[in-house]
Amino acid sequence: MAILCNSPKSFTISYIENLKYSLDKLNTDSIDRIVDILWSAYLDDKQIFIMGNGGSASTASHFACDLGKGTIVEGKKRLRVLSINDNMALVTALSNDINYEEIFKEQLESLVNPGDVVIAITASGDSPNILKAIECAKKNNAITIGLIGFEGSRLKPKVDESIVVNSENYGQIEDIHLVLVHMISQSFKLRLVNKN
Repeated sequence: MAILCNSPKSFTISYIENLKYSLDKLNTDSIDRIVDILWSAYLDDKQIFIMGNGGSASTASHFACDLGKGTIVEGKKRLRVLSINDNMALVTALSNDINYEEIFKEQLESLVNPGDVVIAITASGDSPNILKAIECAKKNNAITIGLIGFEGSRLKPKVDESIVVNSENYGQIEDIHLVLVHMISQSFKLRLVNKN
């Protein structure tokens, strides 16, 4: 749905209505499958790597925080998770010395193992550095997940599981990606709390 408005008040109402529309269109089965993937990774002591650019980079950091710290349950092992857009020294060194398109791929070449999970957060689904990283993850037999916008673009067919936000508004896509971060993290923690 497109946002059409003639005044600030109508913009606000339209934004909220479009946000509700996109939330209602979310595939809840995909959300549950992503929680299942993370749960299996946890049980098998695998690592989770998360990445994004711009606003999606901040969402990736938030997701890593919520999964890493927000799911801690006393007496139970912890989920191993890392946002690979957070080491600015490494990101800028790779960007400067190799190429910005390689910043995530190069890190995964050093870190990812079979059975690990790589999560890409991207509104467009077309960022070259994300696409290259997912190709690297697949080559190394990692499980891949995409939180995407628009119609999934080039990323959707490359990942094992995805949630595509039904919107063409970058702000609303990023809003809903953050909602998904909270849903997935809290659902994972609930499972961990209830685990014998």
